[in-house]
Amino acid sequence: MSENKFSDYQFKETTKALIRANHFISPTDIQREVIPFAMKGKDIVAISPTGTGKTHAFLIALMEHVDPTLNYTQAVITAPTRELALQLYERAKIMQEVDPRLQVRLISGGLEKSRMNEGLKIQPHVIIGTPGRIHDLFLKEQTLLLQNVSLLVVDEADMTLEFGFLQDIDAVASRMRKNLQMLSFSATIPEGLKPFLKKYMHDPITVRITSDQRFQPQIEHVLVPCRHMSYAQKALELLPSFQPYVCLIFANTREDAAQMAHLMRDADYRVVELHGDLSARERTKAMKSLMNLDCSYVVASDIAARGIDIDGVSHVISLGFPKELDYYIHRSGRTGRSGKDGVCFALYQESDESAIRILQKRGIVFQHRQYKNGIWMELKAKNAPKKQKDDPLAKEIGKIVNRKKKQVKPGYKAKRKQEVERLKRKAKRELIQKDIQRQKKERAKARQAEKRGDME
Repeated sequence: MSENKFSDYQFKETTKALIRANHFISPTDIQREVIPFAMKGKDIVAISPTGTGKTHAFLIALMEHVDPTLNYTQAVITAPTRELALQLYERAKIMQEVDPRLQVRLISGGLEKSRMNEGLKIQPHVIIGTPGRIHDLFLKEQTLLLQNVSLLVVDEADMTLEFGFLQDIDAVASRMRKNLQMLSFSATIPEGLKPFLKKYMHDPITVRITSDQRFQPQIEHVLVPCRHMSYAQKALELLPSFQPYVCLIFANTREDAAQMAHLMRDADYRVVELHGDLSARERTKAMKSLMNLDCSYVVASDIAARGIDIDGVSHVISLGFPKELDYYIHRSGRTGRSGKDGVCFALYQESDESAIRILQKRGIVFQHRQYKNGIWMELKAKNAPKKQKDDPLAKEIGKIVNRKKKQVKPGYKAKRKQEVERLKRKAKRELIQKDIQRQKKERAKARQAEKRGDME
């Protein structure tokens, strides 16, 4: 696995053309680990976060696997949502461009069944789609013929399990070839996923990539208080303060996302909206706008945007903090990629205080700023620990308590307790004496003031 450049691999000419078309020079960590094993026909469990190059880890392997001279479906890629399936399809279309013999089709919700069935009169070499729609066309309508498929890629496997689609893939995989090669890609491997992997995988290779140095996020986290304003109102106030390449705005609910997008349009911003309340046609249109970078502003809910890789995000605005604080990490991690700087503005209200403290304990360092009347102002650090004054008594007690004994004598604990009590009594007497002196000075000042009053 020592290949440092794609030119070091023994690829087919069409695979080399795919790599050139994507302007790739060197493989990412996950590509370096996955591709050689995948080319040898190994089953692979790949654990990797979004943005590390996993999509082309399996697309390049798939390009090597598929024989375009054979007129049947040889590979299937599943994704848990239609948005993710469309994103994969748009990237896979380059495979058709570099090899016109190769046919790739998208099978997902939001597309007319009649049109999909019409297009399946000639079976494509590669299918990309959602589990439910693939299941229906293969097992119910039987217009999609997958019995000869030899490679199955389950992308975002943990999300597939979470959304309840794993049983559809199970039903489909059970009707494919017995010697089926399976590649599973996900951010985590939850317990519920393991029985499925064990059922279909034989001696799998596990690849775990925590990060790739080239994709390390460089993010500045900025807390911005809303005070008397709503999250959406505060976000509108911030927008004129920067010129983003792409600004991704996250809301906690689909209703909040819709409201934010509505307010932005009223303020003459062009915005792409991505959440669960959109119709199938609107969701497809939104995804195409994202991939074409038609707008600089995207408003999304966490679920709708999960797993979607949007290029060039320079700014993120978090409208409050999600209940699942891991989602905040995902939100902010959409920017600052590929060595570029990014900033995440976390708008907060009083109800977000505990979330801020938890994230700080996890290691996130927040800057604290306010934007008002067109000016950014630095504020006091949020939840900064107060500097404790040196306590002479605590120091003395600490010396006694932490004193190391070369030899422990009987009754040493009682003696240590007596010393501590003696120090406390001494400190108390000193406080009383200081208080007496203070009272004497105050009475003396009062008498002098009375005398001056009498003289006047």
